[in-house]
Amino acid sequence: MEQMSDRGPGISKQYSWYVFFLLFLLYMFDYIDRMVIVSLLPFIKQDWGLSDTQCGLLVSAVSWSILIFSFPASVMVDRWSRRKSIGLMAAVWSLATLACAFTRSFPQLLAVRAAIGVGEAGYAPGGTAMISTLFPHERRARMLGLWNASIPLGGALGIGIGGLVAEHFGWRHAFGIVALPGFLLALLFFTVKDYETVPLVKPVEGEPDKKQIHMRFGDIARQFTENPTLVFNNLGFAANLFVTSALMAWLPTYFHRMDGLAMSQAGPKAGAVLLLAVIGAPLGGYLTDQWLKRKANARLVFPALSSLITAVLLFVAFMFFTGTAQYVVLLAAGLCAVGFVPASVAVTQDVVHPGLRAISLSVNVIMQHLLGTALGPIFVGFVSDKYDLTTGLVCLPAFTLIGSLLFFIGSFFYVQDRAKAEKIELSLDR
Repeated sequence: MEQMSDRGPGISKQYSWYVFFLLFLLYMFDYIDRMVIVSLLPFIKQDWGLSDTQCGLLVSAVSWSILIFSFPASVMVDRWSRRKSIGLMAAVWSLATLACAFTRSFPQLLAVRAAIGVGEAGYAPGGTAMISTLFPHERRARMLGLWNASIPLGGALGIGIGGLVAEHFGWRHAFGIVALPGFLLALLFFTVKDYETVPLVKPVEGEPDKKQIHMRFGDIARQFTENPTLVFNNLGFAANLFVTSALMAWLPTYFHRMDGLAMSQAGPKAGAVLLLAVIGAPLGGYLTDQWLKRKANARLVFPALSSLITAVLLFVAFMFFTGTAQYVVLLAAGLCAVGFVPASVAVTQDVVHPGLRAISLSVNVIMQHLLGTALGPIFVGFVSDKYDLTTGLVCLPAFTLIGSLLFFIGSFFYVQDRAKAEKIELSLDR
């Protein structure tokens, strides 16, 4: 049995990168399957006579399922097997995506979209826990930044592929085309090595080096309820995801309506804004880890700054500009909008017991979906039905500004909460 530590496992760098590559591809297809529907909405709306609010529900249905199932899925990840859990979940969301092609009504499509969320519920917690173990603490944010670059990449590919396929072959075919690769990757992931499940133990007070006891439910709950760093970090994350999920859902339709573009053009145009996050996420992780060498709470100060910049850019874009000038500012916003993600995700791993890492991210996921992604697309759709789509998008920067403030408050607690977290060696045995 090979020894692994919080600073990185005792396995080859090549194997760590191999597992990382599989996790990256799975996360990319996670978001391809999740976001392909965005560029299909005008076609489905026309076929079934849906409102914008109903279209928003089709996007948010995945988030509501993740919200409900994330915690039990993360318990399965932490206490059973990362490898088996991730492989099983990827197979479920891929098959559910395929099933979307065979639906015949809005309720059926809504139900199957919710099933995609059931499969995706524990993937982010499981993948984060594995990456946090495979790579050292001082590189955690940059590796999570690289991994999270798969989100905008997958979102952009899903939106672009969906619009092109729907326009030439029909919207149902788009679901089938994107479902197969994820299923094949799911089968491949069953072959990777897993780390040994971490016992939930803590030192006895007054004897930190001599005796350990099993953590009770109250001890586990206090890891989250009495951890102000996590509370403010998770709320800040949710405020930002409220905005980014709404942008991913509505930018293609916005360009379709405002610029008169066909969806085969509007989808890629919006996708380019989202695709810049492929640079923004790794860059945010790299800058955070570099700053961490000089500033102990950089993993929360940096998200506060990047969120503030994003809020200003989005407000200026939707309030004062149209056409080319607006698009240039939106591209800059796309670069900054996910800069907070790698640092914020790293925080969920930094300040908890190593045996609770997947659960810690699931708490974050619950917050981000309950207050963020499950509401953002619906909110913009509701405002669009009442007023217009531009008004709905103009409201979004206020939520990013709130996120900036929450991260900044959390930064005052990070150092002490990081010091409290247990340090336990992990073992690779499966």
